[in-house]
Amino acid sequence: MRYIQELKEGSAIKDVYLCKQKNAATTKNGKEYYNVILQDKTGTIDAKVWEPNSFGIAEFSAHDYVFINGDVTSFNGALQVNIKQARVADEGDYNEADYFPVSSKNIDEMYNELLGIIKGIGNKDLKKLLEAFFVEDEKFIAAFKKSSAAKTVHHGFIGGLLEHTLSVTRLCAYYCTTYPALKKDLLLTAAILHDIGKVKEFSPFPDNDYTDDGNLLGHIVMGVEMITDKVRGIPEFSKVLESELKHCIVSHHGKLEFGSPKVPALMEAVALNYADDTDAKLQMFTELINKTDTYDWLGYNRLLESNVRLTRGE
Repeated sequence: MRYIQELKEGSAIKDVYLCKQKNAATTKNGKEYYNVILQDKTGTIDAKVWEPNSFGIAEFSAHDYVFINGDVTSFNGALQVNIKQARVADEGDYNEADYFPVSSKNIDEMYNELLGIIKGIGNKDLKKLLEAFFVEDEKFIAAFKKSSAAKTVHHGFIGGLLEHTLSVTRLCAYYCTTYPALKKDLLLTAAILHDIGKVKEFSPFPDNDYTDDGNLLGHIVMGVEMITDKVRGIPEFSKVLESELKHCIVSHHGKLEFGSPKVPALMEAVALNYADDTDAKLQMFTELINKTDTYDWLGYNRLLESNVRLTRGE
């Protein structure tokens, strides 16, 4: 098949894609059309059905595998598919393994690296806590390896949560080499645990959408609850250390308006916030690079808080 990552403006496509999302909409002139998001393992692409009642558009729904005949265009610097024909694909027309975005990095190798970092934690309480999640809890381990780190913003693919967690932990380990005042065991533990609530915030693929608890509570609150549950099983876990660890978790978004219940008050919390923000924003640029081949200005990006473009130099 022709993967989404390979599509270019002007391409004609005749292939099967997973319909991740389909919504009816209306133009300013009152004409109905469909907003569609198509997906394969290399990513997603926006698509439009401008003539939903035409003969070539058969009925299809979200989560269907759909045969698409259309043209690739560009809108505001991003690729978009103009769908001319669509129908639900027959079972023999596709292989499900082609349709779910997966980390480009080896998931088992990343997980083993994370286990190696956990093995090096010196504080016995923090090490026991990490092992309770990442060594002993088989259900959590399976979910963590498969989870994304976001719906669409960054690391929105299978293994994305693991990849993001490992990147943040590596950055924090570097900070410790430069700023020896940082409590390394506390910071690395906070980095490894900072987003564990996302295994409950997002549903598994193909949905990769917010769960009820994800919408009602969010991953920060659920992550702290998960830590509290594990700490109960570790006798004489330091109360001060528990509070410091939880503070790093609840403040890792940095600002109240960004969803943190508290702003960072510990040096380790500040380091975690910047490591998390750095990895998220640089991954956003990485995904932009993978989705567009234009070096024109791409417009204002709300999350990057800037009008952005890709680097033109070598």
